[in-house]
Amino acid sequence: MSPFFMTKYNMDSKFRSLVKTISWRLTGTLATFIISYIILRDITVSGSIAIIQLTANSIIFYFHERLWNIISWGKNKSD
Repeated sequence: MSPFFMTKYNMDSKFRSLVKTISWRLTGTLATFIISYIILRDITVSGSIAIIQLTANSIIFYFHERLWNIISWGKNKSD
């Protein structure tokens, strides 16, 4: 296997990736809601935008994180 890919022993667990996804998405969703509300001045529309963004980006980020987890480039080797 290429030296750019990690073995399963050096990867984050799926649960860790899931927790990181949730933490990051909550931060992003709050920012989206605030920005939407500042622009639109409509709490219902801003909330809808934030919920759609939360759902779509959570799914995309999880798979993005799992893909990057198998690439060893930029990670320190563990002994």
